[in-house]
Amino acid sequence: MSAPESRLQRLVEAPAFQHTILGVIVVNALVLGLETVPAVMQRHGLLLRAIDALVIAVFCVELGLRLGACWPQPIRFFRSGWNVFDFVVVAASLSPPIGSFASVARLARLLRVARVVSTMPELRLIVGTMLRSIPSLGHVVLLLGLLLYVYGVIGHQLFRAADPEHWGSLPTAAWTLFQMLTLEGWVEIQERSAGAHPLAPVFYASFIVLGVFVVINLFVAVVLNNLERAKREELGAVDHDAETRRVLAGIESRLRRIEPLLANRQPAPGAGSVS
Repeated sequence: MSAPESRLQRLVEAPAFQHTILGVIVVNALVLGLETVPAVMQRHGLLLRAIDALVIAVFCVELGLRLGACWPQPIRFFRSGWNVFDFVVVAASLSPPIGSFASVARLARLLRVARVVSTMPELRLIVGTMLRSIPSLGHVVLLLGLLLYVYGVIGHQLFRAADPEHWGSLPTAAWTLFQMLTLEGWVEIQERSAGAHPLAPVFYASFIVLGVFVVINLFVAVVLNNLERAKREELGAVDHDAETRRVLAGIESRLRRIEPLLANRQPAPGAGSVS
């Protein structure tokens, strides 16, 4: 690693640099919010547009520094999904807000606020956990779909005459059950069909227990399990990097001690000439 590259690497990894970029993202978010107020735009529209242009310039300089820190192998920058996200957002922000590029430019301005995730390791960990939880959640979703289907058929058979608004068809019954999963309005739904069948209390009580207290908590359990696994992996990677740096520092220290000895070593008699 060359000296300029090393300085750039230390610069982009410095907490002050990260906090500065985070502050710029917050300013960008405030500008976007103020632009939704017509009175503010009428009085300070030029100032807000100037601040927005300055934000884009800062983001471009930031990306240039981060790319320079990876030189002479800039492809290393794109090995991180978060770096690719930052690059695409900033590149799209440079699109002219006219014609077919107007919607792209507006979307890019909005996504610049989402860059706060890429600048904070804690948020990156949470988002990464959510993404890696998607395959595991598939089985929970399948279980939930099966539960809605079975209870939807039962509810349709039991309560369609007493409450056709909520149980008149299988899709309507499934939507009613999905609403009950949020625990919003389920008491009113239960009261409208409570006298329709003697098993109504068992139906509603069993669905609340299975659907809300079991299946929904499975979602939470899967996410928490993946979060703990991601934390362990991140700590392992940090420890591995720290150990690598310690080994390299030890090798560099030994080389510094050997270098003066080699420089002061006198050549053996007769070694400088060959007869």
